[in-house]
Amino acid sequence: MADFAQATVKLVDGMQFVGESGTGHAFVMDAAPGVGGKNSGCRPMELLLIGLGGCTGMDVVSILRKKKLDVKDVTMNVKGKWVEGDNYPKYFEGIEVEYVVRGKGITDDAVRRAIELSESKYCSVAANLRGVSKITTSFRVENE
Repeated sequence: MADFAQATVKLVDGMQFVGESGTGHAFVMDAAPGVGGKNSGCRPMELLLIGLGGCTGMDVVSILRKKKLDVKDVTMNVKGKWVEGDNYPKYFEGIEVEYVVRGKGITDDAVRRAIELSESKYCSVAANLRGVSKITTSFRVENE
C-alpha cells in the first residue's frame, strides 16, 4: 500500500465539483439549490457515509468469506445524525450502521464478530471518525 492516498477535486459549474480518485475513478458532488447548487450529485457528507459503509462492508464480507460462509448479499444502511445548533462546521455526532446479511448458513455470532473486527481493527474510515462521531451498529441475518 502506498504511503498516501490522493484525489483531485475540480469546480465544474455553480457549486458542482467532480472528484477523481488517485486510482482514476470519478464522481460528481453538488450542493442544494438553496445554496447555489443544482442537486446534480452527492453532498460531500453523504460520501463520508458511503465511504464508511463501503469500508466496513468490505471488511465484513472478507471476514465472513474467510470463514467459508455462503454470503450472497450484504447491504449497509448508514444514517448520520447532525450535531445540533447553528455553529460550523457541521458534523455527524452519531452514525448508525445497519448491516443486512443474506446467504446460507450465516449465523448471528459470525456476523457480530465480523462487525466487531471491522470496528476495532480493520475499517480505516471508522478509525478516522473516532473521537468525532459515535458509531453504533445493528444487524439482521436473512438466511435462504
